[in-house]
Amino acid sequence: MNEDIFVLGIETSCDETAASVVKNGKEIISNVVASQIESHKRFGGVVPEIASRHHVEQITIVIEEALQQANLAPAELSAVAVTEGPGLVGALLVGVNAAKAFAFAHGLPLVGVHHIAGHIYANRLEQEMEFPLLSLVISGGHTELILMKEHGDFTVIGETRDDAAGEAYDKVARTLNLPYPGGPHIDRLAHQSVEAVDFPRVWLEEGSYDFSFSGLKSAVLNYMHNMKQRGETPVPEAVAAGFQNSVVEVVTAKTLRAAREFGVKQVIAAGGVAANKGLRKSLTETFEKENIPFFIPPLPLCTDNAAMIAAAGTVMYEKGLIGDMAMNGRPGMPLSSWI
Repeated sequence: MNEDIFVLGIETSCDETAASVVKNGKEIISNVVASQIESHKRFGGVVPEIASRHHVEQITIVIEEALQQANLAPAELSAVAVTEGPGLVGALLVGVNAAKAFAFAHGLPLVGVHHIAGHIYANRLEQEMEFPLLSLVISGGHTELILMKEHGDFTVIGETRDDAAGEAYDKVARTLNLPYPGGPHIDRLAHQSVEAVDFPRVWLEEGSYDFSFSGLKSAVLNYMHNMKQRGETPVPEAVAAGFQNSVVEVVTAKTLRAAREFGVKQVIAAGGVAANKGLRKSLTETFEKENIPFFIPPLPLCTDNAAMIAAAGTVMYEKGLIGDMAMNGRPGMPLSSWI
């Protein structure tokens, strides 16, 4: 590489206001995240209007902090990458407009990044990607298996038909009176239990790589309701363990079957639920036995951050995929291949 590429990444798709500078798509120079969890916790989930207001308050601060930590002036940047979609429309608009203003003011190219592509490319910040590879994207809004034959080539071979895994975790957590976000609390309780309620595994039709967690969520709700009707007290740890066992078994099995069928050289995981200790352990042990290289980002790179957006944006910039000042937030943005 003749000249280093420094990309400023901006992420505001949900409830994290983040900015980061990444060098050559692989090296994090700075990574600043302003979380809103405490603001949304009392509502049991993200309130879009509150999220947007927090983004407005924080966006300039986190961009300035990211540049300061990177010790770079705007003129030293190569491009600005921003989450274009999917996400909460109000939240996306804050990041997109901040990125457009920054790019225009400093004469920089503007790159619009798909949020899921960002999660996938978080892995490149830790490990070079080898193709063909299989990516398991598992988060609050997404549960997908994506086959990649080269950079920017995305083929979705499996996706959720109803609730995403993270969404199901949060709903079950509310049933157990656990605070938001529910995923970490379910994971913690599951590891404290010596027993587990036997909940169903939803495999769907034979050969399908799709996922469905709505029925599992309903099974948990029905179990809790029936226990209360009988005057019995559910054991939260056993419920959490049973729910998590079901999710982990199905996700691990389908990911393994897809990896075998498509003969991939590498399997990677991405998204907030990839921070789940039970899932990380299951996937790591499974692919170790299978002798298929498996990688998963460290916890701070699993949840929403701007370094992942800069990493994906760097590849797009190198491919000449530059946006313009007509860019807008796209809450339903599809994951399209770049090639």
